[in-house]
Amino acid sequence: MSKKIITVSREFGSGGRYIAEQVAKRLDYEYYDKAIIARVAEETGLSEKFIEGEGEYAPKQHWFTYAFVGRDQQGLSLGGRMYAAQRKIILDVAEKESCVIVGRCADDILSDREDCLNVFICGDLKEKTERITKMYELSEKEAQRKMREVDKKRSLHYNYYTERKWGDARNYSIALNSSQIGYEKCIDIICDLAGQ
Repeated sequence: MSKKIITVSREFGSGGRYIAEQVAKRLDYEYYDKAIIARVAEETGLSEKFIEGEGEYAPKQHWFTYAFVGRDQQGLSLGGRMYAAQRKIILDVAEKESCVIVGRCADDILSDREDCLNVFICGDLKEKTERITKMYELSEKEAQRKMREVDKKRSLHYNYYTERKWGDARNYSIALNSSQIGYEKCIDIICDLAGQ
């Protein structure tokens, strides 16, 4: 069965976003990353900048703090409202069209679909550090600190909302190391697995 939906989760600096974008172009699928942010902003009334900064990341350094974040009249925290809006949008786009969705717990949200290919992109520390250093003009030490912070926030967010472990290969159809395989080969493999 060909896969009409591809979700891509990724370590910071692994090139996962680039790989996802190239897969979408090659397969002529819709690409959802920043577009989800705009739609969540529309649904929640929150600013796109705020959603981009908070929508895929844990608000604090430990999952326990989620229990103490402020809640609205329906009992939802701000993070909960953003997650609910993202979930609704992801389910909606998956019903409507073939697409590639980056992050946002999409692999878990769409886990009951047989036409979904869930991918995790990781990379070696050395290459990820070099990439982040160049992209953000940081020192090696700053790049590694940023990498740890972003991945920790992604992990806490994912673990909290999905009750699964971020990066655990069992949650995905395939895990690829972009440092060892290379970006182009990762793109080839994902497209082949999609059945196109």
